[in-house]
Amino acid sequence: MRYASYLLATLLPIFLCTCGSAPKMASPKKVETKMVAALEWQEANPIFSKDPTDWTNGAYYTGVARAYEATKNPIFLDAIEDMANRTNWETWNRPYHADDVAISYSYLVADEYRPGIMDKEPTADWIEKHLYEDNAWKSNTDPKPEKSILWWWCDALFMAPPVLVKWSNLKNDRQYLEDMHKYFVETYDLLYDQEEKLFARDTRFVWTGSPEDRKGGNGKKIFWSRGNGWVMGGLALMLEEMPRDWEHYGWYEDLFKEMSARLVEIQPADGMWRVSLLEPEAWDHGETSGTGFYTFALAWGVNNGVLDKAKYGPAVRKAWKALEEIQQADGKVTWVQNIGYDPKPASAESWQNFGTGAFLMAGSEVLKMK
Repeated sequence: MRYASYLLATLLPIFLCTCGSAPKMASPKKVETKMVAALEWQEANPIFSKDPTDWTNGAYYTGVARAYEATKNPIFLDAIEDMANRTNWETWNRPYHADDVAISYSYLVADEYRPGIMDKEPTADWIEKHLYEDNAWKSNTDPKPEKSILWWWCDALFMAPPVLVKWSNLKNDRQYLEDMHKYFVETYDLLYDQEEKLFARDTRFVWTGSPEDRKGGNGKKIFWSRGNGWVMGGLALMLEEMPRDWEHYGWYEDLFKEMSARLVEIQPADGMWRVSLLEPEAWDHGETSGTGFYTFALAWGVNNGVLDKAKYGPAVRKAWKALEEIQQADGKVTWVQNIGYDPKPASAESWQNFGTGAFLMAGSEVLKMK
């Protein structure tokens, strides 16, 4: 009896500590309530970088689209339709630039649920020009050396490929998949670090062995959190739509799994990834947009049987708990790094629409987890 009491006294605290290391998942209703609050705050506080159809709104409304698909709450779909009626279903005006079609992801989702509302001509025109017209990036004639391929920055892998996969399915034409794959592999070959299993943001951050290679304060390579978040979010969006019998499907799934494993290895104890992934000690607080995209991608992987729940579920729960805590009482999503291309500080008051989009994307998969 005394031995049993000893075991209970000894093991119970350990058990409780272990259980407490990964927070319990929030109820779907609570998650949806937080998502609605985020949407309502963002709709009341609109912001964009250059135009309402630019990539910042593209990322935000991708989150809104995912929120609708997960909840079927019409407030999300109404927000997309209202926005699209204001923009006349247009992309932005640079057909060579992957950023400028990101907005079409939300258009296409809206049209799936309210058939016929989308004017598809602007998206069709953008895609044809992007894939099949020459430009300085394709021909490597841009004066800036990093702009040597069409998708020369890793963010591009979120902006255009998911739209192209959707478009391929809509048109029942796998040539769009093949063209997407060609440009995706170019970016992979240029920017993916085989040792660290992460993407450099662009060639300015690729190590060449030169003393001029950019390094963090700890001497390690610089991998930008949001940059890799763009890639992970884009991969999850693509894998969901990509035909399983397509010859390259396995390549994308393997890349997704490889990056997922690395990201869980380097996740800080509080759940939020820092803006510089290999230099967490330099930042007192995590950043929301990268963390939101990772949470979405990892939760999507668990929910779809691509990632092991026992391994990745705790990482998702920790990350979502942290994201819940940075959302203010009025719905505002904070601790978002501003527009940029490398690690920079965020704060308790910094926000951007794409940060809200990442939060909504995360919630859209978290609420499905058991």
